[in-house]
Amino acid sequence: MQSNASKNIIYSIVLLLLVAIVYLYRQNQQQPEVKVEEVGSGKVTFSGNTMGTSYRIVYLDPNERDFKKEIDSLLAVFNNSLSTYIEDSEISRFNRQDTLQFESAYFYPILKSSDKVYNETQGAFDPTVGPLVNLWGFGPGGPQLKDSVNIDKMLPLVNFKAVSYDSLEVRKKEGMYLDFSAIAKGYGVDIIADFLSSQGIEDMLVEIGGELVAKGVNDKGELWKVGINRPEELGRADQLVSIIALDNKALATSGNYRNFYEADGMKISHTIDPATGRPVKHGLLSATVIANDCMAADAYATAMMVMGTEKSVAFQKSLNDIEIFLIYNNEDGELDFYASEGIKPYLSFIEE
Repeated sequence: MQSNASKNIIYSIVLLLLVAIVYLYRQNQQQPEVKVEEVGSGKVTFSGNTMGTSYRIVYLDPNERDFKKEIDSLLAVFNNSLSTYIEDSEISRFNRQDTLQFESAYFYPILKSSDKVYNETQGAFDPTVGPLVNLWGFGPGGPQLKDSVNIDKMLPLVNFKAVSYDSLEVRKKEGMYLDFSAIAKGYGVDIIADFLSSQGIEDMLVEIGGELVAKGVNDKGELWKVGINRPEELGRADQLVSIIALDNKALATSGNYRNFYEADGMKISHTIDPATGRPVKHGLLSATVIANDCMAADAYATAMMVMGTEKSVAFQKSLNDIEIFLIYNNEDGELDFYASEGIKPYLSFIEE
């Protein structure tokens, strides 16, 4: 028979082996939130959900730091300020009570940017157009009765000039409804990009729902490249028509080809002209804008879908600090393209 001392030694060895096995198993089971493409490559990528869509972030960092939790926290605070889908957000409370003292750092800057683009586009971009969008059946309530009486009653409430503000508070006329959904994704992209820059990240691609900022280069040392979709009506979903390389710029795209319905043989677009209260009828299918910041690119792209092709081209030439790529139906009903001069060196078309 073995002595008690020998048995104790054997039991101790077995116990240590079991502990080691459990430890190794648990280590293998734990999956990091952030994906590192290659050990030591410095390329970090992760994704998540926000603003009713998804986001994706790629950056180069020799220390391969994980900023997902910080970014998710930033986006949560952002949504609690500007999301109309959150009942107690700043903007939801403002829409109910007509006056609001700012609580977050986000409301005042988005008002200033909206005001600037509203004036530049002569009202084509108007964050108070939301009730008309809902009236035409593109809001959470679904289709409503659309007639000239309802539209004419609502038009006086669509007027961003009636929104007044200073650095402390914002005020509006009773019954008006403010909605920054046409500019918020771009603003969110800028906030994330600014945060990453503050952490010393120089090479990044930040994207929320198709709106994005690209800085520096990718892991191959090349400019970041993004694809522009062919309108779905004219090709299969997600088929690319062109590739654009971005040199420390922001890009946003707005289109009419996905969100529409047909009534009485006519296509009803989700883009509502704030001046008439009715859906646009021009041939512009998609507007891509390149600007220095994504909030501006987002707003300009939205405005161009109201303006149409010719007015958008003239507008871009009057600004000189944005570039555009337009996809539209020409007079013969054929698919056509317009690229401003500054974008051409960075643009390549994909052959069918």
